[in-house]
Amino acid sequence: MSKSFEKYQKKRLRSSYFSVIISIALVLFLVGLLGMMVLKTKALAKHFKEQVTLNVFLSDNINKKKLAAFKKTIKSKDYTKSIAFISKEDAAKLMQKEIGQDFLEFLGTNPLKDVINIHLKSDFVTSEKMKEIEKNLLQNKLVHEVSYDKPLIELLNKNIKRISLWVLIFSSLLTLIAVVLINSSIRLSVYSKRFTIKTMQMVGATKSFIRRPFIWTSIKLGILGAILAIIALIGLSYYIEKQVPEISLLNNVELLATVFGGVLLLGILISWLSTYFATRRFLNLRTHELYY
Repeated sequence: MSKSFEKYQKKRLRSSYFSVIISIALVLFLVGLLGMMVLKTKALAKHFKEQVTLNVFLSDNINKKKLAAFKKTIKSKDYTKSIAFISKEDAAKLMQKEIGQDFLEFLGTNPLKDVINIHLKSDFVTSEKMKEIEKNLLQNKLVHEVSYDKPLIELLNKNIKRISLWVLIFSSLLTLIAVVLINSSIRLSVYSKRFTIKTMQMVGATKSFIRRPFIWTSIKLGILGAILAIIALIGLSYYIEKQVPEISLLNNVELLATVFGGVLLLGILISWLSTYFATRRFLNLRTHELYY
Protein backbone atom coordinates (compact mmCIF):
# COMPACT_ATOMS: atom_id res chain seq x y z
CA MET A 1 0.00 0.00 0.00
CA SER A 2 2.80 2.39 0.99
CA LYS A 3 4.74 1.57 -2.19
CA SER A 4 1.76 2.23 -4.45
CA PHE A 5 1.12 5.51 -2.62
CA GLU A 6 4.77 6.42 -3.02
CA LYS A 7 4.59 5.70 -6.75
CA TYR A 8 1.45 7.79 -6.98
CA GLN A 9 3.17 10.69 -5.21
CA LYS A 10 6.21 10.49 -7.51
CA LYS A 11 3.98 10.37 -10.56
CA ARG A 12 2.03 13.35 -9.29
CA LEU A 13 5.28 15.21 -8.56
CA ARG A 14 6.62 14.54 -12.07
CA SER A 15 3.32 15.69 -13.54
CA SER A 16 3.51 18.88 -11.48
CA TYR A 17 7.08 19.57 -12.62
CA PHE A 18 6.16 18.87 -16.24
CA SER A 19 3.24 21.34 -16.13
CA VAL A 20 5.49 24.00 -14.58
CA ILE A 21 8.17 23.50 -17.29
CA ILE A 22 5.58 23.69 -20.09
CA SER A 23 3.97 26.79 -18.56
CA ILE A 24 7.35 28.51 -18.24
CA ALA A 25 8.38 27.47 -21.77
CA LEU A 26 5.15 28.78 -23.37
CA VAL A 27 5.28 32.09 -21.57
CA LEU A 28 9.00 32.62 -22.21
CA PHE A 29 8.48 31.71 -25.86
CA LEU A 30 5.94 34.53 -26.20
CA VAL A 31 8.21 36.95 -24.33
CA GLY A 32 11.19 35.93 -26.50
CA LEU A 33 9.11 36.33 -29.66
CA LEU A 34 8.10 39.82 -28.60
CA GLY A 35 11.72 40.60 -27.69
CA MET A 36 12.79 39.61 -31.20
CA MET A 37 10.06 41.85 -32.62
CA VAL A 38 11.17 44.80 -30.46
CA LEU A 39 14.86 44.46 -31.38
CA LYS A 40 14.10 43.79 -35.04
CA THR A 41 11.75 46.79 -35.14
CA LYS A 42 14.62 48.93 -33.84
CA ALA A 43 16.97 47.47 -36.45
CA LEU A 44 14.40 48.01 -39.22
CA ALA A 45 13.80 51.58 -38.09
CA LYS A 46 17.56 52.20 -38.20
CA HIS A 47 17.75 50.63 -41.66
CA PHE A 48 14.95 52.81 -43.07
CA LYS A 49 16.39 55.96 -41.51
CA GLU A 50 19.79 55.29 -43.04
CA GLN A 51 18.20 55.06 -46.50
CA VAL A 52 17.33 58.75 -46.30
CA THR A 53 19.59 60.80 -48.59
CA LEU A 54 20.81 64.35 -48.10
CA ASN A 55 21.60 65.81 -51.54
CA VAL A 56 24.38 68.40 -51.55
CA PHE A 57 24.49 70.23 -54.91
CA LEU A 58 27.86 71.83 -55.59
CA SER A 59 28.76 75.12 -57.19
CA ASP A 60 30.13 75.14 -60.74
CA ASN A 61 33.82 75.04 -61.66
CA ILE A 62 35.21 73.49 -58.46
CA ASN A 63 38.72 72.17 -59.01
CA LYS A 64 39.53 68.54 -58.21
CA LYS A 65 41.72 69.37 -55.23
CA LYS A 66 39.01 71.38 -53.45
CA LEU A 67 36.39 68.74 -54.32
CA ALA A 68 38.53 65.92 -52.87
CA ALA A 69 39.15 67.94 -49.69
CA PHE A 70 35.43 68.69 -49.32
CA LYS A 71 34.45 65.03 -49.77
CA LYS A 72 37.06 64.04 -47.17
CA THR A 73 35.62 66.62 -44.74
CA ILE A 74 32.07 65.31 -45.18
CA LYS A 75 33.23 61.69 -44.69
CA SER A 76 34.84 62.66 -41.37
CA LYS A 77 31.62 64.16 -39.96
CA ASP A 78 29.86 62.32 -37.12
CA TYR A 79 26.58 62.26 -39.02
CA THR A 80 27.96 60.62 -42.18
CA LYS A 81 27.43 56.91 -42.77
CA SER A 82 28.46 56.94 -46.42
CA ILE A 83 28.66 59.31 -49.40
CA ALA A 84 28.29 58.94 -53.15
CA PHE A 85 29.53 61.54 -55.64
CA ILE A 86 27.63 61.94 -58.92
CA SER A 87 29.09 64.28 -61.49
CA LYS A 88 26.77 66.40 -63.62
CA GLU A 89 27.80 64.36 -66.67
CA ASP A 90 26.75 61.11 -64.98
CA ALA A 91 23.57 62.77 -63.74
CA ALA A 92 22.76 63.80 -67.32
CA LYS A 93 23.23 60.24 -68.56
CA LEU A 94 20.90 58.92 -65.85
CA MET A 95 18.26 61.50 -66.73
CA GLN A 96 18.53 60.66 -70.44
CA LYS A 97 17.78 57.02 -69.61
CA GLU A 98 14.79 58.00 -67.48
CA ILE A 99 13.15 60.39 -69.96
CA GLY A 100 14.26 58.45 -73.03
CA GLN A 101 15.72 61.39 -74.98
CA ASP A 102 18.83 63.56 -75.12
CA PHE A 103 17.78 66.81 -73.43
CA LEU A 104 21.36 68.18 -73.71
CA GLU A 105 21.03 68.39 -77.50
CA PHE A 106 17.84 70.38 -77.06
CA LEU A 107 19.19 72.73 -74.36
CA GLY A 108 22.71 73.01 -75.71
CA THR A 109 24.20 72.97 -72.22
CA ASN A 110 24.11 70.83 -69.08
CA PRO A 111 22.03 72.62 -66.40
CA LEU A 112 22.67 69.94 -63.77
CA LYS A 113 25.05 70.22 -60.83
CA ASP A 114 27.64 67.90 -59.36
CA VAL A 115 26.05 66.32 -56.29
CA ILE A 116 27.21 64.50 -53.18
CA ASN A 117 24.55 62.18 -51.78
CA ILE A 118 25.04 61.72 -48.03
CA HIS A 119 23.52 58.75 -46.21
CA LEU A 120 23.21 59.83 -42.59
CA LYS A 121 23.55 57.72 -39.47
CA SER A 122 20.12 56.90 -38.02
CA ASP A 123 20.60 59.05 -34.88
CA PHE A 124 20.86 62.18 -37.05
CA VAL A 125 17.74 61.52 -39.14
CA THR A 126 15.45 63.97 -37.34
CA SER A 127 13.97 67.22 -38.59
CA GLU A 128 15.95 69.33 -36.10
CA LYS A 129 19.34 67.71 -36.70
CA MET A 130 18.94 67.67 -40.48
CA LYS A 131 18.07 71.38 -40.49
CA GLU A 132 21.23 72.04 -38.49
CA ILE A 133 23.33 69.94 -40.91
CA GLU A 134 21.77 71.77 -43.87
CA LYS A 135 22.56 75.13 -42.30
CA ASN A 136 26.20 74.18 -41.66
CA LEU A 137 26.68 72.85 -45.20
CA LEU A 138 25.21 75.98 -46.81
CA GLN A 139 27.85 78.09 -45.03
CA ASN A 140 30.46 76.47 -47.28
CA LYS A 141 31.03 78.38 -50.53
CA LEU A 142 31.39 75.13 -52.48
CA VAL A 143 27.74 74.25 -51.71
CA HIS A 144 25.08 75.62 -54.03
CA GLU A 145 22.01 73.94 -52.52
CA VAL A 146 21.02 71.23 -50.03
CA SER A 147 17.84 69.23 -50.45
CA TYR A 148 16.09 66.31 -48.77
CA ASP A 149 12.54 65.04 -48.37
CA LYS A 150 11.39 66.99 -45.29
CA PRO A 151 7.81 65.59 -45.13
CA LEU A 152 9.22 62.04 -45.35
CA ILE A 153 11.57 62.67 -42.39
CA GLU A 154 8.71 63.96 -40.22
CA LEU A 155 6.40 61.10 -41.22
CA LEU A 156 9.13 58.49 -40.69
CA ASN A 157 10.01 59.69 -37.19
CA LYS A 158 6.34 60.11 -36.23
CA ASN A 159 5.44 56.55 -37.29
CA ILE A 160 8.54 55.04 -35.64
CA LYS A 161 7.68 56.75 -32.33
CA ARG A 162 4.07 55.57 -32.56
CA ILE A 163 5.03 51.97 -33.33
CA SER A 164 7.75 51.95 -30.63
CA LEU A 165 5.26 53.20 -28.03
CA TRP A 166 2.71 50.48 -28.78
CA VAL A 167 5.38 47.77 -28.91
CA LEU A 168 6.71 48.97 -25.53
CA ILE A 169 3.22 48.93 -23.97
CA PHE A 170 2.45 45.50 -25.37
CA SER A 171 5.84 44.06 -24.30
CA SER A 172 5.44 45.45 -20.76
CA LEU A 173 1.95 43.95 -20.52
CA LEU A 174 3.11 40.56 -21.80
CA THR A 175 6.11 40.54 -19.44
CA LEU A 176 3.75 41.24 -16.52
CA ILE A 177 1.47 38.40 -17.65
CA ALA A 178 4.53 36.13 -17.94
CA VAL A 179 5.58 36.91 -14.37
CA VAL A 180 2.06 36.26 -13.05
CA LEU A 181 1.64 32.96 -14.95
CA ILE A 182 5.04 31.55 -14.02
CA ASN A 183 4.55 32.72 -10.43
CA SER A 184 1.16 30.98 -10.27
CA SER A 185 2.56 27.71 -11.67
CA ILE A 186 5.43 27.64 -9.17
CA ARG A 187 3.19 28.64 -6.25
CA LEU A 188 0.89 25.70 -7.07
CA SER A 189 3.93 23.41 -7.15
CA VAL A 190 5.08 24.66 -3.75
CA TYR A 191 1.51 24.54 -2.39
CA SER A 192 1.39 20.79 -3.05
CA LYS A 193 4.34 20.37 -0.67
CA ARG A 194 3.13 22.71 2.08
CA PHE A 195 2.75 19.87 4.61
CA THR A 196 6.31 18.70 3.91
CA ILE A 197 7.53 22.25 4.53
CA LYS A 198 5.68 22.49 7.83
CA THR A 199 6.88 19.02 8.95
CA MET A 200 10.51 19.98 8.27
CA GLN A 201 9.99 23.20 10.18
CA MET A 202 8.49 21.36 13.15
CA VAL A 203 11.51 19.03 13.46
CA GLY A 204 13.87 22.00 13.72
CA ALA A 205 14.98 22.74 10.14
CA THR A 206 15.84 26.40 9.51
CA LYS A 207 13.92 28.44 6.96
CA SER A 208 16.94 28.81 4.66
CA PHE A 209 17.59 25.04 4.83
CA ILE A 210 13.95 24.29 3.89
CA ARG A 211 13.86 26.95 1.19
CA ARG A 212 17.12 25.97 -0.53
CA PRO A 213 16.04 22.71 -2.30
CA PHE A 214 12.78 24.31 -3.45
CA ILE A 215 14.63 27.29 -4.96
CA TRP A 216 17.23 25.06 -6.62
CA THR A 217 14.51 22.81 -8.09
CA SER A 218 12.53 25.78 -9.41
CA ILE A 219 15.67 27.29 -10.97
CA LYS A 220 16.31 23.99 -12.79
CA LEU A 221 12.67 24.00 -13.96
CA GLY A 222 13.10 27.61 -15.11
CA ILE A 223 16.26 26.69 -17.05
CA LEU A 224 14.54 23.71 -18.69
CA GLY A 225 11.54 25.86 -19.60
CA ALA A 226 13.85 28.55 -21.02
CA ILE A 227 15.77 25.96 -23.08
CA LEU A 228 12.50 24.66 -24.56
CA ALA A 229 11.44 28.24 -25.34
CA ILE A 230 14.82 28.96 -27.01
CA ILE A 231 14.57 25.77 -29.13
CA ALA A 232 11.06 26.83 -30.22
CA LEU A 233 12.32 30.35 -31.05
CA ILE A 234 15.19 28.92 -33.13
CA GLY A 235 12.71 26.73 -35.02
CA LEU A 236 10.41 29.70 -35.63
CA SER A 237 13.35 31.89 -36.73
CA TYR A 238 14.43 29.20 -39.19
CA TYR A 239 10.89 28.97 -40.59
CA ILE A 240 10.56 32.77 -40.94
CA GLU A 241 14.01 32.94 -42.56
CA LYS A 242 12.93 30.33 -45.08
CA GLN A 243 9.64 32.07 -45.87
CA VAL A 244 10.87 35.67 -45.79
CA PRO A 245 14.68 35.75 -46.40
CA GLU A 246 14.72 39.58 -46.39
CA ILE A 247 14.17 39.65 -42.62
CA SER A 248 17.48 37.75 -42.09
CA LEU A 249 16.88 36.78 -38.48
CA LEU A 250 19.44 33.98 -38.26
CA ASN A 251 22.21 36.21 -39.62
CA ASN A 252 21.73 38.65 -36.75
CA VAL A 253 23.74 36.80 -34.09
CA GLU A 254 23.77 39.77 -31.70
CA LEU A 255 19.96 40.01 -31.73
CA LEU A 256 19.49 36.26 -31.18
CA ALA A 257 22.10 36.18 -28.38
CA THR A 258 20.37 39.11 -26.64
CA VAL A 259 16.91 37.52 -26.88
CA PHE A 260 18.04 34.02 -25.87
CA GLY A 261 20.13 35.37 -22.99
CA GLY A 262 17.17 37.47 -21.83
CA VAL A 263 14.81 34.47 -21.99
CA LEU A 264 17.20 32.33 -19.93
CA LEU A 265 17.79 35.03 -17.31
CA LEU A 266 14.06 35.80 -17.08
CA GLY A 267 13.26 32.11 -16.59
CA ILE A 268 15.82 31.81 -13.75
CA LEU A 269 14.92 35.12 -12.10
CA ILE A 270 11.14 34.66 -12.08
CA SER A 271 11.44 31.04 -10.90
CA TRP A 272 13.79 32.02 -8.08
CA LEU A 273 11.71 34.98 -6.88
CA SER A 274 8.40 33.11 -7.14
CA THR A 275 9.73 30.15 -5.12
CA TYR A 276 11.33 32.40 -2.53
CA PHE A 277 8.12 34.28 -1.79
CA ALA A 278 5.92 31.15 -2.06
CA THR A 279 8.02 29.18 0.45
CA ARG A 280 8.21 32.20 2.75
CA ARG A 281 4.42 32.38 2.79
CA PHE A 282 4.00 28.72 3.75
CA LEU A 283 6.82 28.91 6.29
CA ASN A 284 4.99 31.73 8.06
CA LEU A 285 1.62 29.93 8.12
CA ARG A 286 0.32 28.18 11.21
CA THR A 287 -0.48 24.48 10.99
CA HIS A 288 -4.27 24.90 10.90
CA GLU A 289 -3.94 27.51 8.11
CA LEU A 290 -2.40 24.93 5.74
CA TYR A 291 -5.84 23.44 5.09
CA TYR A 292 -7.22 26.65 3.56
